Parts: sequence; structure tokens; C-alpha cells
Amino acid sequence: MRDLYEVLGVQRGATQDEIKKAYRKLAREYHPDANPGDEKAEERFKEISAAYGTLSDVEKRKAYDQFGAQGGVRGQQ
Repeated sequence: MRDLYEVLGVQRGATQDEIKKAYRKLAREYHPDANPGDEKAEERFKEISAAYGTLSDVEKRKAYDQFGAQGGVRGQQ
């Protein structure tokens, strides 16, 4: 699993607003409706959405920052 900050193209210290802006930009670009039939774009959109789902939630982001993908994501599911 790639680093969630890298997926969204933001720095680790990014603000919630910066994370939201990056997500919206990438979501528009890779959304399945904008790329019909493009499986790579659909997979990228899912990856972007999952990263945003973790980094936009204060508690999930704190767990991810502290424990990484294994502890932060697995512990929250």
C-alpha cells in the first residue's frame, strides 16, 4: 500500500483544507464518469477515495500517522 499522503500529493503536515482540495482535484480527474471504461482510472479513483477517507478523519489520520498503514487502517476497519 502506498503512502496515503503520496496518493493525494500532499505533505505529511498538510492542513485538512489542503487535503480536501487535493482530493477534489484528483477525484474530478479520475472519476469513473469522466473516464468511462478506463479500469486504471477507476482503480486510481478508489485509491484516492480510500486515502481521503483516512486522512480526512482526524482520529484515523492520527492513527495512520502514528502506526502507518498496518495499524491505522486495519485498526479502524
